[in-house]
Amino acid sequence: MKIGYARVSTKDQDLSLQIDALEDAGCKQIYKEHISGSTKDRPELQKMLEQLRDGDVIIIWKLDRLARSLKDLVGLVSEIQERGAGLNSLHDHIDTTTPHGKFTFHLFAALAEFERDIIRERINAGLAAARARGRKGGRPKGLSKKAQHTAIIAERLYEEGNLTIKEICEQLSISKMTLYNYLRYRGVKIGTTRAKITAGKS
Repeated sequence: MKIGYARVSTKDQDLSLQIDALEDAGCKQIYKEHISGSTKDRPELQKMLEQLRDGDVIIIWKLDRLARSLKDLVGLVSEIQERGAGLNSLHDHIDTTTPHGKFTFHLFAALAEFERDIIRERINAGLAAARARGRKGGRPKGLSKKAQHTAIIAERLYEEGNLTIKEICEQLSISKMTLYNYLRYRGVKIGTTRAKITAGKS
């Protein structure tokens, strides 16, 4: 059985173009959804998947009507195939009931896995760089929003170079050690320039 799925993002948008194409493709039943593709809960899509039977073919106007990302697309197609059904995208000329269509989705699945690996690699690299700077991922332990605000002010005063370390600490009512911790948290390089300024004003 050919089953159609049509979706637009808002109630103001028209489904007629998709529905006409799905009817011309021979769909006996069409599920219609007025909801954003970024919304995870799509009741009509879920209802369609639950009622799929072996040999059914889901027909859509375009792939972006079905999924909001490559990862979601691969997941949905896998679920469709597990139920013994196929997918046909009219605009993209993809039909998983054919050998070529199945190959295309194997390629999509490989690309989705590649994308996940790249994201994972970037996250790990970012954490490694943060650890190398003496920081852990996320907000430093015990540093409140107020302390983060103070750290920003401390960074600005330090880099302006108009005040000594002692004066900055007095202005912010913090210790010298706390000031340096804030500066490290902000990624500021603590050099010898400040020592010269401090010496000159002592």
